[in-house]
Amino acid sequence: MPSAIEDYGLIGDCETAALVAKDGSIDWLCWPRFDSGACFAALLGDADNGRWRLAPADPKPTVTRRYRPDTLILETTFVTQEGEATLIDFFPLRAGASSLVRLVRGERGAVRMRCDLTLRFDHGAAIPWVRRTADGAWLAVSGPDQVALHTAVALRGEGMTTVAEFTVHAGHTAPFVLSYAPSHLPVPDPVDAFQALRDTEAFWRDWASAHHKHGHPDAWRDALARSLITLKALIYAPTGGIVAAPTTSLPEKIGGPRNWDYRICWLRDATLALLAFMNAGYYEEAREWRKWLLRAAAGSPSQMQIMYGLAGEKRLTEWEIPWLSGYEGSKPVRIGNAASEQLQIDVYGEVMDALHQARIGSLRNPGEGWDFQCALVEHLSKIWESPDEGIWEVRGGRQNFTHSKVMAWVAIDRAIRSAENFGLDGPLDQWRALRQHMHRQVCEKGFDPEIGAFVQTYGSKNLDASALLIPAVGFLPPDDPRVTGTIAAIERRLMRDGFVMRYHTHETDDGLPPGEGAFLACSFWLADAYVLTGRRAEAKKLFERLLALRNDLGLLSEEYDPGAKRFLGNFPQAFSHIALVNTAHNLLSQSRPRPHGARPPPHGRA
Repeated sequence: MPSAIEDYGLIGDCETAALVAKDGSIDWLCWPRFDSGACFAALLGDADNGRWRLAPADPKPTVTRRYRPDTLILETTFVTQEGEATLIDFFPLRAGASSLVRLVRGERGAVRMRCDLTLRFDHGAAIPWVRRTADGAWLAVSGPDQVALHTAVALRGEGMTTVAEFTVHAGHTAPFVLSYAPSHLPVPDPVDAFQALRDTEAFWRDWASAHHKHGHPDAWRDALARSLITLKALIYAPTGGIVAAPTTSLPEKIGGPRNWDYRICWLRDATLALLAFMNAGYYEEAREWRKWLLRAAAGSPSQMQIMYGLAGEKRLTEWEIPWLSGYEGSKPVRIGNAASEQLQIDVYGEVMDALHQARIGSLRNPGEGWDFQCALVEHLSKIWESPDEGIWEVRGGRQNFTHSKVMAWVAIDRAIRSAENFGLDGPLDQWRALRQHMHRQVCEKGFDPEIGAFVQTYGSKNLDASALLIPAVGFLPPDDPRVTGTIAAIERRLMRDGFVMRYHTHETDDGLPPGEGAFLACSFWLADAYVLTGRRAEAKKLFERLLALRNDLGLLSEEYDPGAKRFLGNFPQAFSHIALVNTAHNLLSQSRPRPHGARPPPHGRA
């Protein structure tokens, strides 16, 4: 039985990541990339699907844990009747093979420990052949994969598992180094665990210092730092792509089928991720994300997808794993994501806005990528009125989603602003006329006068939290009565126990059974809307309530179940942490923040 989602911590090397439970068990790790087959998959099955547990023999130790300040080095302290020991888990940044280092350090007394290492490649399916090497390492090989475990602790095989019992005394440390390499290459050499610890701590502290040097106030400092470190850890360093989460198929409802693979890069994250990094002073990460975006989306605009693989791969075929039982029985377990084949018109707005913000931030030459953007605008002008699957990637059929139309307007608006502000060529009169037509249509068909709010789809009575972004993207000024009416309607009808739901799943045909948690980014959007409309005290109160949801390590999942008071969805979730960073910066701004740097629409209140 896996741990509760909120009981996991994240470690990683900016190319892959592992989840470590409070009980010392690593239940999830894909090697060598975020999207590779898992070699520890107990998170979505059981111990026989792969895990690595290092913990006291005492079945009920007292457990506390923390990250070393401003790092991704996790320390879990176990207190037993015999004494006290600390488990230090981390990945060194790669200089060759990828290594996972675990140090068991005696703090007090003598603590009896047990190691249970069960390797199962190919998402928990393949049992490797394990043997000793000439230098005493334990080598596990299966097909294209191999890992080598180096430790001075005496190990033995026991029922397809590698185990050990050992005692750690105060002042002594037992190192374990597990290294990965493709099986056709030589066995990876072990890293010096203690030097790797010093180097890894120095790397993360140096990286985090850029945020502190940027002059941000102390308010919420730790929350901001932890979210930024988490986002850095979710960047695939070789390409700059940001994975939505390092996991797949953690359910949006326990026992339900809303289980998706998030080890993929979404274009929709583009603008918000850029703003999060630029506001925090991390322009290099923003540049690399922008470069990834242009490479991934390059090609015919008609073939632009809403998500890509870590290196920009286009084929993300979705399939189900029959041998994994799913997190707490939540099936199916999915690999790949069929939403990559959907039409989601809002992404054109996200891409155009991201590239416009990149120009404002002087990330590159203003003219770079402009021809590609003009081609996107030309294609969008032909398809923007088509029904699509929308921001929430519904599988119940295409509809005319209001948010999609708003973001189509954003795409044209940002093209115009880029041309105006940076002297770029384009058919401005044509674009201005199209922008005005789009604005008028959305206000006529997407707004319901009886409800006094923008609705989910043209002609419907359903609400959608994405309407909270209307002032944020500059479609209407924050004090427009249609904006304030929409906020009020969402407060009345989409709030559950003080948190914002995406939409009512029993009202919207999204192709799945109803029921899910509160999508955390939506509550941050409400806080942003409060700031924009001058309700700063309410924004701060909601923001601090959201901060209180973070687990003991400062991490957030995709969703939260207010009734059960537990995390739901993939974890940790980039979108949630991006939203946290941006809302914090909005609140810390001394003046009312400008919506995405955009001016109000030029045609007044259409």
